[in-house]
Parts: sequence; C-alpha cells; structure tokens
Amino acid sequence: MDLETIRNYALQKEGAEECFPFGADTLVYKAWGKIFMICGMDRHPPELNLKCLPERAIELREAYSSIVPGYHMNKKHWNTVCADHSIPRELVFELIDHSYELVAPKKKKK
Repeated sequence: MDLETIRNYALQKEGAEECFPFGADTLVYKAWGKIFMICGMDRHPPELNLKCLPERAIELREAYSSIVPGYHMNKKHWNTVCADHSIPRELVFELIDHSYELVAPKKKKK
C-alpha cells in the first residue's frame, strides 16, 4: 500500500486535516483537533500510528507481526501498523476508520 492512497483515504473523512507539528518528515492527521493517525514520510512500506481500543490492540498484535505497540506513543492505546503485503488492504482501511471513530465526536441519540 502506498502513502498517497493512505493520505487520500484519511483526508476524505469529515473534519480531517493534515499537518506537520513534529517536523517536515511526519504527517499528522487530526479530526476536530485530535490526532487519529501519524505517518512517517520516509518509511517504505508506510508505517502508521493508529489509535485503538486496548483489547483490540492486543488481539491485532497477536494476529499480525506487522502490528506492534505504538512507536513513541501510549502502548495501551496506539499501534504501529506496517502497511505491507502481510496485512490486507481492507484491514488497514478498517484500522484507520477505527482510529478516526475514537476521536470523532459522539453522536447524541434523540
């Protein structure tokens, strides 16, 4: 999976923005001021830091060697995902969605 595909997918989300608070080599994606994805521009294949519910984070790490505790992040709530061919493309998108949903405002029930 290439970085441009990942960028386009993240930016199509409501409220998503791209910024560089950690330097020119690190893409940061926020929604409503909260980070949901961090991606180094110098990694091939891309490596993404994504938020994750703690129970699911452990399950993913056990199932995929390309998913490890979040690099430079809270290991309980973040995973680093190497978007190589060992992880299905659909799962990478699903994990981006999951991370985004964790920072998105909760919809109030009527």
